Parts: sequence; C-alpha cells; structure tokens
Amino acid sequence: MASRFPDWPPPRPGAGDPLAELQALWERFRSRVPGGPSSSRLNPWLVAALALLVYLASGIFIVAPDQAGVVLRFGKVVREVGPGPHWRVPWPFEEVLRPSVTQIRKEEIGFRTVAVGPPAQYRDVPPEALMLTGDENIVELEFIVQYRVQPEARGVSDFLFNVRDPEQTVRAASEAAMREVLGRTKIDDAMTEGRERIEIDAEALLQQILDRYGAGIDVVTVKLQDVGPPAQVADAFKDVIGAQQDRERMINEAAGYANDVVPKARGQAAQVLNEAEGYREAKVREATGVAQRFIALQEAYAVAKDVTRTRLYLETMEEILPRANKIILDETAGKDVVPYLPLDQAIRPRRPEPEAP
Repeated sequence: MASRFPDWPPPRPGAGDPLAELQALWERFRSRVPGGPSSSRLNPWLVAALALLVYLASGIFIVAPDQAGVVLRFGKVVREVGPGPHWRVPWPFEEVLRPSVTQIRKEEIGFRTVAVGPPAQYRDVPPEALMLTGDENIVELEFIVQYRVQPEARGVSDFLFNVRDPEQTVRAASEAAMREVLGRTKIDDAMTEGRERIEIDAEALLQQILDRYGAGIDVVTVKLQDVGPPAQVADAFKDVIGAQQDRERMINEAAGYANDVVPKARGQAAQVLNEAEGYREAKVREATGVAQRFIALQEAYAVAKDVTRTRLYLETMEEILPRANKIILDETAGKDVVPYLPLDQAIRPRRPEPEAP
C-alpha cells in the first residue's frame, strides 16, 4: 500500500548519528510550513501567533458537576466559578483549585476505623472519648461528625484558606461542642432517652463554632455511636442500671395494678351511690303517696264516716283474707264438725310479704 507521504519515513543519513537524524527531521518539517524549502528560516510572526494561541488555550479548564472552581491570581482569590468550562489567565499568572462541594466528609471522635472489613475493626482513643457529664460522672462517648464544604458564595474560599487544617479544626471543634453539651446533661439522660437531644444540640453548637471561625463548612449530622461507662466501673454501672430497670418495672406494674383496681372501685362506689339515691327517691315517693292517701281518706271520712269506715274494712279484709287459710262451712255443717286447733301450724313462721314496688 502506497504511503500518503512517499518520502516518509525520511532516510536515515548517518545511521546511528542522532544529531543527523534530528537535522533531517527538522529539514522535512521546514519543507511543509509556509515559506517552504526556499525560505531560509520560519516566519517569526506565525510562530509567535501559534505559540500565543497555544498559551491562551492552556487557560481553558473544566469544573466537574460535584466541584467548585476557585481562581487564584498570584495566590490571591479573585473569583469562584461553578461547574462547566471556564478560562483563566494561564500560568504563572492564575491557577485554579477545584475542591469537591458534594462529598460528605467524616471525622471520628473517640475511636478510629482501622479496617473497613467486613468485619470492621476499630481502635479506641480514650483521651477523646472520656467526658464529664453534668452530674459529675465520667462516660466514654464515641461519635461521628459528617460535614461538607459550603456551596454558598465564598464558602469554598473560606474552606481552602481561612483555616490551615480543616479536618483537625472540625475534630477539635466537635470535641469541644460535645463536651459542652454533655456537661449540661445527666448521665442517665446521656445513656437513655437523651441521646437524640445531645446530637441536635451538639450539631447546632458545632455549626456556630465553625461559622465563627469562617471555616466554610456545613455540618450535615452528628451521630452518637456508643455511650457507656469507663471499663473500670462497667460492671458496677451495669448493676446500677439493672436496679433502675427493676425499679421502673415495679413502678409500671404498680401503675398497671392501680389502673385496673381504681376504675373498678370507682365504678362500684358510683353503683352504690346510684342505688342509694334510687332507694331514697323510692322511699320519699312512697311516703309522699301514703301521706297523700291518708289525707284523702281523712277528708273522705269527714264527709261520710259510715261509708268510709265500711270501705276501709272491706279493703283491709280484701288484703288479709287472700293470705289466710280458710275453710267455709254453712250453719248445718258447722254443728257436726269437731273443733280442732292445729297449734303446730299456728306457730310456723309466716311467709315473707312481698316488698312494695
């Protein structure tokens, strides 16, 4: 197959002589630029234009979507740029730093991750973990701080230049914030239901500290990993926790028993009161009715004594006779019957009378 450049590769005059080979390559390059072989030297303006174009093109840079660009001119921040292509004055006048603003960074306080695993391996750092609570108890507290660079204006520049070591600054500020929050918290709250409150307060205080430093950092979260007593008193502390749990259990059982018995007692008391109220109301109404009946009889007796007396007698007999054992004989039969008095039946207990409605 014929080459597009019949005279390429160039002959190698003086085989083994690098200087001769370089000279041959230079001559062939000169034959292909404007001016050709007839020109004794290259056009300097063309060379200068090409060099300037290449120099200016070297100032083009691209900022990734997860980055922010900070343009420095002789080491001083002149502007911040967002994702996309941009241009700067090439070196040595300007340079570009492109830190990530979406990466979630992490600092471990009280422990260090030795191996990711699985299984993960950790190493305790007691000087960071030992803290004093508000009731003067010592606990070992391990927590994680997650943060990122502030994407707002000047946030990236502050992160890069306001603090010398952002990671160490976050670590020291996190430890200080947690010690202050824990110093206002009792040990029982720190180890039980107060953990969430500690995380929220520590996160807010840490953000205030970093803002005062102008660190250009947003705190994403503060998460407690482990809170417990020092190893030297762990067994005794477990006994105390067990006793507290037993106390809480007994209190809950007593409260449950009270919640079961008290409503029943209150219901029975209300029932007795209602029954007494009903009995009182019935007796009052009964007495009122009897009194009104007596008054009515008295008025009727005053008007017609004989009729009223007869009616009362008949009503009394009507009430008594149905409950008595009766034998009715005519006059003839009564003469032939021998009288008999059954004393054993006469002294037997009477049947209880039905109560009045």
